[in-house]
Amino acid sequence: MRHGATEWSRAGRHTSTTDLPLLADGEQAARSVGSRLAGHDFALVLTSPRERARRTAELAGFPAAEVDHDLVEWDYGDYEGVTTDEIRASVPDWTVWTHPCPGGETATDVAARLDRVVGRARGAAGDVLLFGHGHSLRVLAARWLGLPVADGRLFALDTATVSVLGREREDAVVMRWNS
Repeated sequence: MRHGATEWSRAGRHTSTTDLPLLADGEQAARSVGSRLAGHDFALVLTSPRERARRTAELAGFPAAEVDHDLVEWDYGDYEGVTTDEIRASVPDWTVWTHPCPGGETATDVAARLDRVVGRARGAAGDVLLFGHGHSLRVLAARWLGLPVADGRLFALDTATVSVLGREREDAVVMRWNS
């Protein structure tokens, strides 16, 4: 599950290390999604350490979610708090998928973190629930499917949505996305 809306997510500002609270409607959306998850038994529930993800987990009914630092958002470095349009004023055609983030993480760094989360999920004795962030969860989906990080660009992800990754026989699949 991606966290509920924050001021910066609503404004399209890249938010990794800045710890912003959820907006009131972001809190309401987290509660609403939580009602859809109620009654489902999860073998493992993990959350990013960021306030917006932890609060979403709490409001969705999972206050005891285990903090996993590998679920933090892509570190945007010098682009923290900046919109894509603002970045493109000096770096035409920039995307997090195709260009570096000066002072931040590389795609290889992000892949290594999310590969560890995928490994934990695959090793769990049942369903796993993750609370995280837009770009990192998109990377997680790509890595779940065995795709390169850049293919995360194919998985648009709104705030306070649930996506389900799973298996169909021997294949890793997307069962539901951005729901």
